[in-house]
Amino acid sequence: MVVGSSQRLPNMHGGISLLGSTGSIGRQTLEAVRELGVPVRALSANRNITLLEAQIREFKPYIVAVRDETAARDLACLVRDLPVRVASGEAGLIEAACADGVETVVTAVVGTAGLLPTLAAIRLGRRIALANKETLVCAGELVMKSASRHGAEIIPVDSEHSALFQCLRGEPAGSVKKLILTASGGPFLGMKRAELEHVTPEMALKHPNWNMGRKVTVDSATMMNKGLEIIEASHLFGVPPDLISVVIHPESIIHSMVEFTDNSIKAQLSVPDMRLPIQYALTYPARNPSLVPELNLAGISKLTFYGPDLEAFPCLGLAIATAGKRGTACTILNAANEASVALFLDGKLGFYGIYESICEALEEIRGVECPTLEDILAADESARSLIYERVSRCT
Repeated sequence: MVVGSSQRLPNMHGGISLLGSTGSIGRQTLEAVRELGVPVRALSANRNITLLEAQIREFKPYIVAVRDETAARDLACLVRDLPVRVASGEAGLIEAACADGVETVVTAVVGTAGLLPTLAAIRLGRRIALANKETLVCAGELVMKSASRHGAEIIPVDSEHSALFQCLRGEPAGSVKKLILTASGGPFLGMKRAELEHVTPEMALKHPNWNMGRKVTVDSATMMNKGLEIIEASHLFGVPPDLISVVIHPESIIHSMVEFTDNSIKAQLSVPDMRLPIQYALTYPARNPSLVPELNLAGISKLTFYGPDLEAFPCLGLAIATAGKRGTACTILNAANEASVALFLDGKLGFYGIYESICEALEEIRGVECPTLEDILAADESARSLIYERVSRCT
């Protein structure tokens, strides 16, 4: 685990680069940044230039990156009255991550788009506030080795991993028995496989507790998100996947737990609000007052827990089976899931078609046991291509 040993105080940051500023995590990060008074040096978005322009005018970064090149040209026209450089494409995203005057890079982009800019920032020894789980799922071993080599801190932003991070702080090495990830159960809590056969994207996007982007919300509905989180936690905390379990906790008050060798369990509790783990990643090791309301323990009528139903939610079982495999297996799993979810959202694939497509990718694509970055990127591309070709054959 790469944990910072520095004693930097909040509001003394050189500034942040926020990758994915127009998404759900990005918008909530800017709420925390506004409260903390941390300067914003760089922003990035995919193509939502209307919101990005408003963010530029408020937070005054000196560089912004837009992945879509046409949208980048349109934005450059909109902000030509401001002293801001507009970059585009993958190279622009990397430039934003490596911008001068940045101490912390918040990676809030969705999918493997976050991998290369995160690695570039790590090589500069920067703190990474990691909200992009795919970076570690695809290339965890490579990323963590690079972070150790360059002295870069990786502070998790996902609520579950932030909870584990907080629970592990100050505990001696070798004292951990098990990591326990909590899951809300998503919009289909308690439903059986037969009831889920005809799930639509609109149904899958109605999460009961969390405000998240479309892809992440579908991952919650299939419970693939918990499988990806097991892989991410294994890399972050140096714990084998078979010592990481999942428990359904519909109230989303306990964000994750650690069981220790003496069988005691430590948990992190708060109202379900992503601004808390975001702020902690920015201010660690300090804690500041936040915008998140206080948890009223007396007002909580119950905290419930269930085991996951792997028959109804086979994506979780598939991810658990893949988590312990070396090489590019997890890269293939993640890329196939991203492509399948996109097709599901476009109405071209059924709910269980996501699982079936990922299975086919894992079976057909030959893995590389000790991959280079090039191997990882090639496996990612192969999996996506296979999924799209599979759907085109069936339509």
